[in-house]
Amino acid sequence: MKNKQLFILFGFVLILSEIQSQVPAPKAYNENYREVMERTAWWRNDRFGMFIHFGAYAVPARGEWVKSRERMTNEQYQQYVDVFYPDQFDARKWAKTAKAAGMKYAVLTAKHHDGYCLFDSKLTDYKLSSKFDERDVVREFLDAFRAEGLKVGLYYSIIDWHHPDFPNVSNHPQRDDKEYGKRNFNWDNYLKYMHGQVKELVTNYGKLDIMWFDYSFGEYSGEKWKARELVELVRKYQPDIILNNRLGDHEGFSNQQRVLSQWGDFETPEQGVPDVALTDKYGNSIPWETCLTLNGVWGYSEFDKNWKSPELIIHTLVNCVSKNGNLLLNVGPDARGNIPEESVGILNEVGEWMDKNSSSIYGCGASTLSKPDWGRYTMGKKTIYAHWLHPNVGYINARGVEYDKVKGVFMLSSGATLSFMKSWKNNKEEGNFFINVGGKPEMPYKYDTVIKIQVK
Repeated sequence: MKNKQLFILFGFVLILSEIQSQVPAPKAYNENYREVMERTAWWRNDRFGMFIHFGAYAVPARGEWVKSRERMTNEQYQQYVDVFYPDQFDARKWAKTAKAAGMKYAVLTAKHHDGYCLFDSKLTDYKLSSKFDERDVVREFLDAFRAEGLKVGLYYSIIDWHHPDFPNVSNHPQRDDKEYGKRNFNWDNYLKYMHGQVKELVTNYGKLDIMWFDYSFGEYSGEKWKARELVELVRKYQPDIILNNRLGDHEGFSNQQRVLSQWGDFETPEQGVPDVALTDKYGNSIPWETCLTLNGVWGYSEFDKNWKSPELIIHTLVNCVSKNGNLLLNVGPDARGNIPEESVGILNEVGEWMDKNSSSIYGCGASTLSKPDWGRYTMGKKTIYAHWLHPNVGYINARGVEYDKVKGVFMLSSGATLSFMKSWKNNKEEGNFFINVGGKPEMPYKYDTVIKIQVK
């Protein structure tokens, strides 16, 4: 009897969940959703960007969290700040590397959690420009990437381990220092400083396409940062800019709970790709972007050689696009300002693939076809792209493609015509769509062989 009652209750919950998922979105939500989709249209078309974590933490070369992990005081960390002088920094080389890889936009850390600024802030002396012959790294980055035709964005950490009014909470290097914790922290003074620096970024550097805030935690979320006021400030001076969601709670939710943030335009899964395309609780597609390191850390690390392969990067990019997502791929330049040779080599190989296959990435998104065993689909205008990623015996079965609506099938990289048929050998089930790829398990092209299916 008890099991029967539980079964009935479980069924009721499922029915209630289904009813709730069909509830129409409020008018105000729909209007905000429309504005978000308009603002992010170019970004959702471009799909692939470069993240750049660069700062004084490149000197100890143990990643960007070194100050927190090793619980350094400001005085102990200062030894790295004092010698940070990236004499080989050339933003034009960075920009050419990004463009050659097929990236369409880039985001640079204007200030990371350590509080050290790569821009010429008038609100602090804790900045590189005063020790770097008055050179403003942020300005040089923006000028160089714009010159290559790439969209530009800035990362700004809303936490600050250096500022005297930021309390020793969470991951602060002095989180276990009881004496430090007895200090009088003036939170309003910190917010004034933080908002003031954001104003400098959005008013002194021309048009910005992206503002990437990092990050909220626990009670330090949303209005703790005066998020509404901060967003209004940014949009006042940069009305077309797109914002990520990290002024608020950006941890993962199920699709049934997810809504567009009032403080941002896109979600930011980190170091992983969602299993399915992200939607809000009303069934609308949500803009999202996976940020991913090339090795194990964001900032430069001298001894982390655990590099992801070009194949894995290409597969990850395809995986993101197949679920209506973007990929923001990180590089961590060294203390002299050079992107590591290993990173450049990986990006060059990704770029070679993009040269032949970028039309299956740019302007593409999810297909309605079920995910096949041999790979992924991306969908463009009247075009299905079948990404053959994994070994496959026999012809490729793009099951679900409507045979009578197909105009032609081609190898994307070469333009060669491929034959297709409803059945092959003894496989005659309804819905089959076999493509003749030679019947061998080996892909004819490295990493991802893309088949272009044109439909009427």
